[in-house]
Amino acid sequence: MVKQLIVGDAMHELATTRRILERLPEEHMSWKPHEKSMTLGGLATHLINLLNWQIAILQYAEFDLSTVPLRREPLEKRADVLAEFDANVGKYEKLLAECDEKTLGEEWTLRHGDHIILREPRAIALRTFGLSHMVHHRAQLGVYLRLLDIPVPGMYGPSADEEAQ
Repeated sequence: MVKQLIVGDAMHELATTRRILERLPEEHMSWKPHEKSMTLGGLATHLINLLNWQIAILQYAEFDLSTVPLRREPLEKRADVLAEFDANVGKYEKLLAECDEKTLGEEWTLRHGDHIILREPRAIALRTFGLSHMVHHRAQLGVYLRLLDIPVPGMYGPSADEEAQ
């Protein structure tokens, strides 16, 4: 039952995330709404990284942030964002299909070197560190699109842009 909930939830959120990534305006990939904000391309790239982290949760017993670069260069083309996102969704779907509830209940650790950031069952890490984190940044991307006057797709029902059609 736990696996069914995770798989259904993940597939819905990933499909919704893809719909917003399809709206990325290439002419605004370096735009940001505030000096403390990520660029549009940086935020889209971060969504891909969050999917990479979900893959890592399923592949490894722990993830050490000290072994990866702090920030990767933002992707600049919508096609590149979608291609990497789609490839990673394929990997993620395969890993989810192959895992069982025992694996989802096993402990997963996020660390930075010797510092333990969190330690929890994989299923909870997938939900909080993975999906919820992705939904948060996807919502930010929706605000970016709104500020750029680009129609925002509905997430859990029609958006104001879709209702007007």
